[in-house]
Amino acid sequence: MIKAILIFNNHGKPRLSKFYEHYSEDTEQQIIRETFHLVSKRDENVCNFLEGGMLIGGSENKLIYRHYATLYFVFCVDSSESELGILDLIQVFVETLDKCFENVCELDLIFHVDKVHNILAEMVMGGMVLETNMNEIITQVDAQNKMEKSEFFPFFSLYRHLSFSLPDRTGRHRLVLQVHLLVLYLP
Repeated sequence: MIKAILIFNNHGKPRLSKFYEHYSEDTEQQIIRETFHLVSKRDENVCNFLEGGMLIGGSENKLIYRHYATLYFVFCVDSSESELGILDLIQVFVETLDKCFENVCELDLIFHVDKVHNILAEMVMGGMVLETNMNEIITQVDAQNKMEKSEFFPFFSLYRHLSFSLPDRTGRHRLVLQVHLLVLYLP
């Protein structure tokens, strides 16, 4: 079972954290720091899995990670998960992000965190892997985005820009107030 999915940059700043077990917020922050220290001090030419830190379960759990450009993608899993299967899952996750954001970068994870969580929810739920087919994941995310847009945009039927001007002491008209009026159409 997957215990947590963490993405952080080379400086240890978390860009995504998803825990599938309950921890207090302080403990989650300590886990992120501990995981970053364990993963970031490793050489690039060593294997991409190691024993979990003391806060995430010690030797009972494993940290499986990949380092892409400025980001670390880390999955904290128990001993029942296959290391190679999780490495493949990380690869599918990164490739899916890359297709959805067209050359994903750290800023995409910051400014589109909701979309990243939606992609992740299509792949993993409750710590269990749901889907590993990138095309199916993208299809579901696109369908969800289309549904959100169709539910949101039909309500905006009229947009008006109104300007009010009042005379000042000299008798000249000055712009005092601009109003943007949005009329909603509710079926």
